[in-house]
Amino acid sequence: MEQTLWGDRGQVVRADAADGQDPNGCIAVSRLGAVQAGADVFTVWVQLRGTSWVEAKEGRFRLRRGHWIALERDSKPLVQSDRYGLCLGVALSVDALRAMARFADSPLYAGRGRLSRRDALTLLRLWRAVSRHAPQGPDFLALRPLLLHMVAVQQEFSDYIQRCPGRSRSRKRQVFGRLQRARLYLEGNCDRVVRISELAELTSFSSWYFSRTFYSLYDESPQAAAARMRLEHAAELLRNTSMMVGEVAAASGFDNCCSFARAFRARFGTSASRYRMASTASRTDSAKSSALVRKAAVKTGT
Repeated sequence: MEQTLWGDRGQVVRADAADGQDPNGCIAVSRLGAVQAGADVFTVWVQLRGTSWVEAKEGRFRLRRGHWIALERDSKPLVQSDRYGLCLGVALSVDALRAMARFADSPLYAGRGRLSRRDALTLLRLWRAVSRHAPQGPDFLALRPLLLHMVAVQQEFSDYIQRCPGRSRSRKRQVFGRLQRARLYLEGNCDRVVRISELAELTSFSSWYFSRTFYSLYDESPQAAAARMRLEHAAELLRNTSMMVGEVAAASGFDNCCSFARAFRARFGTSASRYRMASTASRTDSAKSSALVRKAAVKTGT
């Protein structure tokens, strides 16, 4: 990229190798803007302010402040920000990923997580430094500090990689990368029931091998992980939307309210209605407490 690609104020830009353009470099999305990544581009996104929505091959995701997500080369994500949002990204071509393997102890993997405030500030500083100077030469020297920081953020994956089957380290990493993408696919499709055959096809494993390896790595079966994620998605909808319980059940992939009610109570120990009331009461109390603190601060200041 000759300069940073920035989708801002409703503008939609593309991050790919069209017209001979180098796809490597910094991307940003803000204020209802959007970025569409092309094929063969690995992307990493970090939400610094507001909210963004990501639509990719792995599904649909919502990024809030401090969240990050990494997507494989054929994901072709469309990232769109809300009116207050700011989402920073990095795009890497196949050649850039190969070059990265020469200076990083571990590659970047698909997945999502949360950054600490310190890590977010460090990433912002490095991203700004890269955005001012486009990568020069095959070693991508300008991108190196930023990429190494993201690799450090993903160090939590190290223990999982060691548990993957395979005689060589490269094989373990390959298996882990495929399983991470399957797990991301489950998270991105919390609105429906995902079949094991879909996940097996996504990872190029047999259904038996995939299920066995997934369980050995994450200590839960794909079916259990999918059910948990769907219920967590339902809980989020109850907390943050005004959707009726029946609508929440349907939006979480349940055929009827009865099965949803049983599963929700088994997971959270209470009914969906009471869970919503408790969440609302908690937010109200928190808002009152914040108001009292601000009032006390004003009085102290005067």
